[in-house]
Parts: sequence; C-alpha cells; structure tokens
Amino acid sequence: MAQHSEVLDDVFQALADPTRRAVLGRLGSGPATVGELAEPFDMTLPSFMKHIRLLERSGWISTRKVGRVRACTIERSNLDAAGSWLQEQRAVWESRTDRLEQFVTDTSKESEAQ
Repeated sequence: MAQHSEVLDDVFQALADPTRRAVLGRLGSGPATVGELAEPFDMTLPSFMKHIRLLERSGWISTRKVGRVRACTIERSNLDAAGSWLQEQRAVWESRTDRLEQFVTDTSKESEAQ
C-alpha cells in the first residue's frame, strides 16, 4: 500500500506543473525529441531538462538516445494508475452524496408528515 502511495505521489507531483502537463499532452500524439518538446517554452534547455528528468523519474515518459538526439515517449501505465485512483475516489464521493441525498429526502418526508 505504501509503495502504491509513493507511485501516486510521483504521478501527481509530475502533473502539478503546467510545463510537464503540456509535455505529456504533446507526447500523447506521439514520440518527440527533447528539442521539439522544448521549442514552445521560454526557458533554457537545462531548465527544460529538469522537467524531462522528473517526468522520466516519475515514470510518465521514457527517453532513449538516438545518435545526438534524445527521443521521448509517453508511458501509459501511470495514466492507468492515476485513472484508477480517480475512479476509486469518484465511487467513494458518489456513495457519500447518495447517502446525503437519501438523508435529506427522508428528513423532508418526516417534516411533511408532522
């Protein structure tokens, strides 16, 4: 359980930054080089590489060197982990709101009966 929690911490930490979310969005349409990914951002390449390293370390992307170019590919397993966790949370909260609705409905019926 603790290991699963650490994975989710890394997954959501990576998503906390708009630059990293944009990189993941771009990689959703296919692999890209670091240079292609860095192009739309107004930052130095070393600063951009910190984002790439964090995404790689958290398991969101994989990189491989091809000659002088580093290519990045999205790893879908973290998307599945995040989606599963969000689905579990949705089920919990829907159950709670269903119980609240039932309570309010029952309380309203009791008030009308009196």
